[in-house]
Amino acid sequence: MLDPLVRVKEAHIKRLISDDVYDLIVRRFTVIVEGIDRIEKASGIRYPTAYVEPSIMISSPNPNSYEFGILFARTIPLLFDDKFHVVIQISAPLVAYGLKGTIHAILAHEFLHFLELIRKISKMDLISDEITGNLFESVYADEMRLFEPKVVFKDRSLLNHITKRFPSGFRDHKLEDKVIKFWIEKNLPKINISLDTNVVKLSAESLSKITLDPIFLQKIEYLEHKSHNIHKKKLY
Repeated sequence: MLDPLVRVKEAHIKRLISDDVYDLIVRRFTVIVEGIDRIEKASGIRYPTAYVEPSIMISSPNPNSYEFGILFARTIPLLFDDKFHVVIQISAPLVAYGLKGTIHAILAHEFLHFLELIRKISKMDLISDEITGNLFESVYADEMRLFEPKVVFKDRSLLNHITKRFPSGFRDHKLEDKVIKFWIEKNLPKINISLDTNVVKLSAESLSKITLDPIFLQKIEYLEHKSHNIHKKKLY
């Protein structure tokens, strides 16, 4: 089983992060574990593999723009040895500086991405996905696709965290300020990604090789149906 802190430990050995930062990440990783346990209990579904990336992920719409967004976590599909895996990549600064409610909300949000990914794969709907050109469009596309949280999670407090922190895309100015001050300005590891790298692209051949648990797919269909009904009610 993958050690979720293996990349952080490697970065520490290479002196890319200091002892203090390393100790803080390791100490606060319990908040991640609690969040994953909480989401599994609230949804009845196992959380996908997750690991901590010892970098901050910066997203910019184009190389010449001063506009950028901080990505605190990403849901990444992988094909390895003809087997399909979903990995949740959690940024170390989120672990180090995020409030418990914020961390749990982000973990839950990525879990919804995971469900959406499985839904799309089951319907062979991942060959071409929308590529959005700016952060606002990405947020909008994100919100339009996700499963309804209150259908997925039976945890009122967790739902409150999600609603509070994702009214229309995630923003937490205090967390962002901390990350800029304690991570970016100290030249700690950073990954620049373009928004279209966050778009899933799998070939039809790859999709055809993927096998999914039929019981899990039944649950996905049930959640999709209930979410669809709620979305319809919101429209009318």
